[in-house]
Amino acid sequence: MPEGDTVFRTAATLREALVGTTLTRCDIRVPRYATVDLSGRVVDEVLSRGKHLFIRVGDASIHSHLKMDGSWRVTRGGRPARADHRVRILLETGDVRAAGVDLGVLEVLDRAHDLDAVAHLGPDLLGDDWDPRRAAANLTADPARPIAAALLDQRVLAGVGNVYCNELCFVFGRLPTSAVSTLPDPLRVMIRTREMLWANRLRTNRTTTGNSRPGRELWVYGRAGRPCRRCGTPIRRVESSDATGERVTYWCPSCQR
Repeated sequence: MPEGDTVFRTAATLREALVGTTLTRCDIRVPRYATVDLSGRVVDEVLSRGKHLFIRVGDASIHSHLKMDGSWRVTRGGRPARADHRVRILLETGDVRAAGVDLGVLEVLDRAHDLDAVAHLGPDLLGDDWDPRRAAANLTADPARPIAAALLDQRVLAGVGNVYCNELCFVFGRLPTSAVSTLPDPLRVMIRTREMLWANRLRTNRTTTGNSRPGRELWVYGRAGRPCRRCGTPIRRVESSDATGERVTYWCPSCQR
């Protein structure tokens, strides 16, 4: 599932492949922008904001959001593109091809105002604007709100997805449904959240346990029915849905109260 660290790493990959080069092909397969052609323009910058990506080309900015299943794929060597109906945009420069696949959001914005699209976001966990005290204030603004709902709200802080949400609740010994007011030190939670994402920003296989060996990377996420790494109690799992979509929650009934 794409979260802030995945988007940060994707931006780094696109930056290395595209920045400073001139587009030789720009094929946007979204009806509203199908006639937009940025070929002949130089890619100046690629940046991430939370789960959002911006590719700045001349006076335009290509804004994308991966949502649940999206990705950007970079290939080299000039090999013919494999037919894929899920591709929403193709950018080529020389022998490099960047394909945006299954993107949840894809639009072309005026570069001068592109960040207006993310003005609603809270502090970016992996950005220059990261401010743990501001994030903690946002988190505690509604003390009765469930911890998971607050962590997943990108207006509180930008970059946390379902994996990190479940893992953080375990690390701090709270059920995802517990109220924010039960957290004794919200600032510490924000600092630890940033540490988790920062440690994984360049890893292809994220780990929250500090152990990168296969099968040892996570505390509870994806481990339903398996023994808790701390106490041995079977991990529980429940599916739910809300205004933001379907979610799966994992927790240890002994370690999390």
